[in-house]
Amino acid sequence: MTQLPPVTTLLESAVSALGGAHRDGQVRMASAVSTAIDTGEHLAVQAGTGTGKSLAYLVPALRHAVDSGTTVVVSTATIALQRQLIERDLPRLAKALTKPLGRAPTFAILKGRSNYVCLNKVHSGEAEEQTDELFDAFTMSRVGREVVRLREWVSDTESGDRDELPLAVLDRSWKQISVSARECLGATNCTYGTDCFAELARAEAGSADVVVTNHAMLAIDAMSGFNVLPEHDVVIVDEAHELVDRITSVATAEISPGTVAGVARRCGKLIDEELADDIAGAGELVAQLLDVTPPGRWTRLPDGAAETFAGLRDRLWRARSAIGPARGNADPDGAAARSAAITALDDLHDNAVRLLGAFDEPDESKRRDVVWTAEDLVRDERRPVIRIAPLSVGGLLRSSLFNETTAILTSATLTIGGTFDSLAANWGLPISGRGADTTAPLSDLTATGTPVPADGDTFRWQGVDVGSPFNYRTSAILYVAAHLDPPGRAGIAPATIDEMVDLIESAGGRTLGLFSSIRAAKEAAALVRERIDHPVLCQGENATGTLISQFAADESTCLFGTLSLWQGVDVPGPSLSLVLIDRVPFPRPDDPLLIARQAAVAARGGNGFLAVAANHAALLLAQGAGRLLRATDDRGVVAVLDPRLVTARYGGYLRASLPPFWQTSDPAVVRAALTRLHTSASNA
Repeated sequence: MTQLPPVTTLLESAVSALGGAHRDGQVRMASAVSTAIDTGEHLAVQAGTGTGKSLAYLVPALRHAVDSGTTVVVSTATIALQRQLIERDLPRLAKALTKPLGRAPTFAILKGRSNYVCLNKVHSGEAEEQTDELFDAFTMSRVGREVVRLREWVSDTESGDRDELPLAVLDRSWKQISVSARECLGATNCTYGTDCFAELARAEAGSADVVVTNHAMLAIDAMSGFNVLPEHDVVIVDEAHELVDRITSVATAEISPGTVAGVARRCGKLIDEELADDIAGAGELVAQLLDVTPPGRWTRLPDGAAETFAGLRDRLWRARSAIGPARGNADPDGAAARSAAITALDDLHDNAVRLLGAFDEPDESKRRDVVWTAEDLVRDERRPVIRIAPLSVGGLLRSSLFNETTAILTSATLTIGGTFDSLAANWGLPISGRGADTTAPLSDLTATGTPVPADGDTFRWQGVDVGSPFNYRTSAILYVAAHLDPPGRAGIAPATIDEMVDLIESAGGRTLGLFSSIRAAKEAAALVRERIDHPVLCQGENATGTLISQFAADESTCLFGTLSLWQGVDVPGPSLSLVLIDRVPFPRPDDPLLIARQAAVAARGGNGFLAVAANHAALLLAQGAGRLLRATDDRGVVAVLDPRLVTARYGGYLRASLPPFWQTSDPAVVRAALTRLHTSASNA
C-alpha cells in the first residue's frame, strides 16, 4: 500500500488549497492529534479562538481513516458546529486532500433516530390517534395543521431529516411522525424497513471515513447496550467543555403524574381495562405524594414514597407481561402501537426501579444517583416532576469512551485554574500524577479531592495547550469594577447601571452584555435604554440568530442576553469592542445536583465549592470572555461588574481560567481605552 504523506504535509496542502495561512498552534495541534491516534493515548487539547482547530483534527482524522480503513467519529455539542463541519469544512477539505490521499475521503452526519421521519408511523394512522385530549384546543389545532404539513413534506423529502424542514414545527407535532430508537420496530420487522430514512442515514455513516454526530448520541451509544454509532476506533470530542453536562442530561430520568397517565392511555387498547385503571390510579398516588412534597433534593425516600413507587413498578410490570411477546403475523399498524406502548412501559418501569434503588447506599457521597422534585412550567401551569440524575458520569465515560476508543477532547476552554485536572476528573480520567493539595494556595488547588484512580497503563492521557494567534495582553483589557458592591438578589444596583452606561457611552455602543439570568438582562436593557441613545437589543425580543445579525450589522447597537449568548456569538470586527458581564456566573446555589456533587467532593476531602460551583463559573467566564476577540485585529475590553473576581479568595482561581488579558480595576483607564477604540473605528 502507498505510504500516505505525514499529517504536517497534508495540513500544509489543505491550508494552501483553502487559501489559509500557516498557524503554529494549528500545526502543533494536528501533530498532537496524530500522535494520540498512533499511540492510543488520550489527548485533551486546548486551542484558543483563531487556531483553526477543526482543520487541525480533521486532517489527521481523514488520514487515519483512509490509511486504516476505519471510521473516525467527531462529536459536537451544537448544531451550528455540526453544520459548519458537514456543509463547509469537510466538503472543502475532502476536495483539497483527494490527490494526496489517493482518493476522495467520505463523510456523513448521524443523528438520533427521532430526528428522522418514521414512515411506518406516518402511514399507520397512529399520528391521528396521538393528537387527543393531551393538548388544549389551541395547541391541538396547531399540532393538527403541522402534522398535515409534515405529511405533505414527507412525500418530497429525500432525507427525512427534521433539520431540513422549510419551516420549524412544535416538538409535539414532530413526535407524531417520528419514533425513538426503543420504539422502532427494527428494519427487519417493519414494512418500510428498506426505505427507512434513519436506516439509510446509518448505512451511509457506516461506510464513511468521518462521521459527525453529537454528545447526546455518544451518551446513547454508551448507555443503550447496542451500537448506535458505526464501528470506530477514534472519537474526537469538540466543544468538550460541554461533554459532562450533555451526558448528564441524556442520563437524567423523569417521573411525573402526567407521564404515568400517558402510559396508561397508550396501553389502554392492549391490556384489560382494570389493569389500565390500576396504572392510572398509581399516577394519582404519585400526584398526591408530590402535592405534599416540597421541591428540592431527596436525601431519603419521603414517607409513603416507597409504597407508592413500588406499587407503580409492580403494576407496570404486570401490564408489560400482559401485552406479551410480539405475534409474527401482527399487522404493521398494531405492531407500531405495541412497540410504542412497550417502550413507554419499560422506560417508566426502569425509572421507578432506579428511583427506589437510589437510596440503597447509606453514604450519600457514594450513591450513583441524585433524586429531586422540581416544577416545570407548562402553558403557564406549574407541574411537579421527579428527576433522577447521575451523581457523576466519569464512570460511564471511562467504561465506554476511554476504554473502547482513543479519545481526543478539544475546546477553546479546557483549563480551569490553569490546569486540565478539573475537567479530567469530571471525565473520569486520572489527574496527571497528583491528587489534591489542600495546603496549596487556593488558586493552585485542583479542588477534586481524590476521586479518580492513579494514572495507570490503561488510561494514559496528556493535556496540551496550543495557545492562540491573539496577543491577549496588547489586544484586550480585563476590567474588574472593584469599587462596586457585590451583586445581590434584589435587582441591579443603581451604581452598576451607572457603570454600564459610562462604559457603553465610551465604547460608542458596540457592547455585548452577558447576564446571569434573562430577568437581569431585561432589567438592565430597560434601565440602560432610558439613558443612552444607542439601540439596545435584548434576547427574547426576536429570534436569537436575528438579534445577533442585527447587532453585527450596526456598530452602535448593543445586545443583552443570557446563557446562549455566552457561547453562541461570533462577531469579529468593530461591532463588538466591549463585553459586559454582570456577575460571576455561579450556578444556582439551590440546584439539587450541584449540592449533591459538591457534598460528594467534600466527603472525599476536596473543596466542593471549587470543584463544582467555581469550575462551572470559570468555564462560563472563559466562554463569555472569548466573545471579544474573534479575529487577529480585534481590540476591546471585557468588563466584569462583580468585584468578587479580584476581592474574593477564589478570584485568582477564576482569573487563571481566562486568557492572559492586561488587567486593571481603574475605571478611568478603561473608559479612555474604549474612547480611543471608538474614535479609531469611527475614523477608519
